[in-house]
Amino acid sequence: MSSTLDSVLDAATGDLVALSHAVHARPELAFEEHFASAATADLLAGGGFEVRRGVADLPTAFDATYGSGELVVAVCAEYDALPEIGHACGHNIIAASAVGAGLALAAVADELGLTVRVLGTPAEESGGGKVLMLDAGVFDDVSMAMMVHPGPFDIAAARSLALSDIAVRYAGREAHASAAPEWGINAGDAVTVAQVGVGLLRQHLRPGQQIHGIVGHAGTAPNIVPGSAEMFYYLRADTAEALADLDRRARGCFEAGAVATGCTHEIVTVSPTYTELTPDPWLVAEYRRVAGTLGRALVPEEFETSRPFGSTDMGNVTARIPGIHPVIGLDSGGAVTHQPGFTTACITESADRAVVDGARALARVAVAAATDPQQRSRLVEGTHERTVRR
Repeated sequence: MSSTLDSVLDAATGDLVALSHAVHARPELAFEEHFASAATADLLAGGGFEVRRGVADLPTAFDATYGSGELVVAVCAEYDALPEIGHACGHNIIAASAVGAGLALAAVADELGLTVRVLGTPAEESGGGKVLMLDAGVFDDVSMAMMVHPGPFDIAAARSLALSDIAVRYAGREAHASAAPEWGINAGDAVTVAQVGVGLLRQHLRPGQQIHGIVGHAGTAPNIVPGSAEMFYYLRADTAEALADLDRRARGCFEAGAVATGCTHEIVTVSPTYTELTPDPWLVAEYRRVAGTLGRALVPEEFETSRPFGSTDMGNVTARIPGIHPVIGLDSGGAVTHQPGFTTACITESADRAVVDGARALARVAVAAATDPQQRSRLVEGTHERTVRR
């Protein structure tokens, strides 16, 4: 079985690397990934997959399917980039490795009774494409879901944080800052007060809680009292419960800015809330074993959860469906994700190797689950139970 997977991936390596480099060369932001989505889906269509584009009313989402077995294996492809620094999170690698895993599994789908689905999931960095696809029912019949994410190290059971993505908007009143300042209500000052409150709050956060943000705008000229201002903040925590606690406390800081200055304010949810990753223990253990056979030096288990790598909407998937989201390491020259140096690292020889190794590892994990009677039964029955409850 492994020889079949390896043969398919060996033959497809050139196409997979070309896809990774092409997506990297044309970075596209959330929900604008038209080139990346089409290129990824086209490669699957050329491999015999039936591709539905624009699923869940998202123009850059797709669902590519091969086979009709009772065990439904979904591999998630991400392909959105970051503003200004492009693919500094390596989603070009994620897309290419997902295609590789899908093509390899398609070669054994009939023999193993699989339905192989590669899901094009837009807007992971901001927008929550997977959450929207979950809510639209795209994952309803999935038995297990997988993806692999690049990073500086190999991690089988990566830890992520729950995330709330919000905008805080203040409305005041413009006035001449010198001739009639008493007529103004300063929205920029509301931002300042709120940020001071947030800064003081940080001392008293629970372990695992984080808050960070930027000012979108807070005025247009020094001689005009700012009549409007906007901040963008991420709130993060180890669990959804801890995130709700942080949200309550942060809202007090944002309200303080309005109260102190006489502004009005509103807090707007920018993206769906992301849940923390809860990877399936058996699938994680199998990925750890498989990655080891590929020569991957994984971080020891005792260190896996010592530091979160950020947040991901794959957490919402793993909260409902058995799944994994390991990190596959590449030589980044000391750079970490969301740094320009990591953007450069994502089209190196090491990155190309991560594409193929990631595809190979995911495919072997799926085969192991399909050929283990106990795990296969668990995954298939779990799908049926979710369907009945729905």
